[in-house]
Amino acid sequence: MSRYDSRSGDPTSYRDRRSDSGFGGSAGKSGSVRSSSSRNTYVGLEPPKKLDLDGLTPFEKNFYVESPSVAAMSDREVDEYRKRREITVEGRDVPKPVKSFRDIGFPDYVMQEITKAGFVEPTPIQAQGWPMALEGRDLIGIAETGSGKTLAYLLPAIVHVNAQPILAPGDGPIVLVLAPTRELAVQIQNEATKFGASSKIKNTCIYGGVPKGPQVRDLQKGVEIVIATPGRLIDMLESHHTNLRRVTYLVLDEADRMLDMGFEPQIRKLVSQIRPDRQTLYWSATWPKEVEQLARQFLYNPYKVTIGSSDLKANHAIRQHVDIVSENQKYNKLVKLLEDIMDGSRILIFMDTKKGCDQITRQLRMDGWPALSIHGDKSQAERDWVLSEFKAGKSPIMTATDVAARGLDVKDVKYVINYDFPGSLEDYVHRIGRTGRAGAKGTAYTFFTASNARFAKELISILEEAGQKVSPELAAMGSGAPPPIGHGNFRDRGRGYGGGRSWN
Repeated sequence: MSRYDSRSGDPTSYRDRRSDSGFGGSAGKSGSVRSSSSRNTYVGLEPPKKLDLDGLTPFEKNFYVESPSVAAMSDREVDEYRKRREITVEGRDVPKPVKSFRDIGFPDYVMQEITKAGFVEPTPIQAQGWPMALEGRDLIGIAETGSGKTLAYLLPAIVHVNAQPILAPGDGPIVLVLAPTRELAVQIQNEATKFGASSKIKNTCIYGGVPKGPQVRDLQKGVEIVIATPGRLIDMLESHHTNLRRVTYLVLDEADRMLDMGFEPQIRKLVSQIRPDRQTLYWSATWPKEVEQLARQFLYNPYKVTIGSSDLKANHAIRQHVDIVSENQKYNKLVKLLEDIMDGSRILIFMDTKKGCDQITRQLRMDGWPALSIHGDKSQAERDWVLSEFKAGKSPIMTATDVAARGLDVKDVKYVINYDFPGSLEDYVHRIGRTGRAGAKGTAYTFFTASNARFAKELISILEEAGQKVSPELAAMGSGAPPPIGHGNFRDRGRGYGGGRSWN
């Protein structure tokens, strides 16, 4: 018996793994694929003249059975629920949201993992995204980091895998998740392992900066889920260590970040190798034109769900403080701030450059502060070690470039400090979003200099929307006045901490 067999699905709504042949098997050649979800419209563009589906085995992708309690919801109840949870939807025949985990009808093996994780109710993106994804339609999800989107696409992916033919020798993955950074990819893999273990779904994480050997061995053994950064995956494909012929469930996570990092050519190359009748889930925290244009080319007749306002805004659980400083005041300001807030909690400090990151970390350590740094020039082993030290609280201060701004999920980061202001307001929101996660409170401090003045007006809007105080100095910069000369001042800082530099 195959190690991928014997999966205990719910026979009333989901099929167990079948023992029929793998991709390109005995189904024969056909000019079309029988799928439970029609793709008659192509978002924003004309439909392709012909989809080349010759030789592709038909596959299932609609597994959603609406529960009686969801079916009983009136249109008014649905509207009120969506309004209360800040859910906005677009698309044809949008399913109603679910209010509880039981409503979605996940198989027992998935529900057991949800119960074990201690989740109380679906997050907004899960409440609306799960029915959409389980229906087999393409999906655009716009939600801030920390919103629960990883499980919004992973749990339907597990159901999807369990309904497909088992892997045959030489088969590539069934599910492909593309992510912009190694840290995010590893985080996604941890969730895939946790929730896929009960049904024996195997996964691997493909990223650069580490030896290829273990990754190659995983691919050769056969894995149903691959989580990958684009560059290393293309390398594996060109070396014939895997293929994408069996991918029927494609996820692009943090699409905006991948475009920011210049991955669009690699994404296009990868998508071109995946069967055109796949299900595609496209996730982004923001919705700039570049992200929308790419979605128009990759998705057919998608649902779109947006959590919160489409306008850029910060998590309201985060207290934001902005201090107007000069460049040469920054380090002394940082030390004074650390003396005020250091209580053993985790503090994440963002820099613009790798060089600056190393320099400030070195100076902090010389001054007795327990700091380590993480950025793209460090080896993967060193990055993993720094993260583990930070997560364990052994080194409660971590400096980082934007490699850690998105996808980095460290519990109990109490403070974020923007030593350098980022190059966009989107990055500002994502940086400070490393605190105040999963219902916790957090605090963000930002050093703002004359060279950042062009961001003042938009920053003020974000602060005001979140109910934060705007200093007179920042307000003046927002109205076009020259920045003041002198010292800024953080207000309402945390109580002092004696012996804050006792780590060595």
